Amino acid sequence: MSFVKTLPLLLVSLGSLISAPAALALPTDRDQPIRVQADSAELDDKQGVAIYRGAVVITQGSLKITGNQVTITQDQQGDIEVFTAVGEPAYYEQQPSTDKALVKAYGKTIQYFAPTERIVLIDQAKVVQEGNTFRGEKIVYDTQRQIVNAGRAKDTSISSPQPRIDMVILPKKKPEQKAP
Repeated sequence: MSFVKTLPLLLVSLGSLISAPAALALPTDRDQPIRVQADSAELDDKQGVAIYRGAVVITQGSLKITGNQVTITQDQQGDIEVFTAVGEPAYYEQQPSTDKALVKAYGKTIQYFAPTERIVLIDQAKVVQEGNTFRGEKIVYDTQRQIVNAGRAKDTSISSPQPRIDMVILPKKKPEQKAP
């Protein structure tokens, strides 16, 4: 394993992974440096896998991902396939635009599929945006099309089964009317 050669490659690849959902991120996020903090790192060039352990924190601009363990998997060409954060819970946040509040997402497992720009939250999944919340066993968020699907997590061990999704949508504030 070539730690010195692999680390810059993984950080560059991580940068392309994190900046991929640019349609839902601040325009300056992709231009910001990436910071990975962890207690330990295990990099395997041959398998295309990097595992970070111990209070892992990844930041780039407004983006923040945390977990007890974060695994990055690459294909044969070195492109990121899957980015997986596991925690109690794992956490994701990003500001979609300067006039919007942070989007926050939680789950015992958070997977980001780079080729399709999808985020999958599994087990105690929750997404919070501008006070509105989605909760369920599994939430799939397509960042390109801005589509959220929530439901049961089939073929997955769940610590707290939730047979139904739970959504709370706040009413939109209406502009104040002036007195005649």
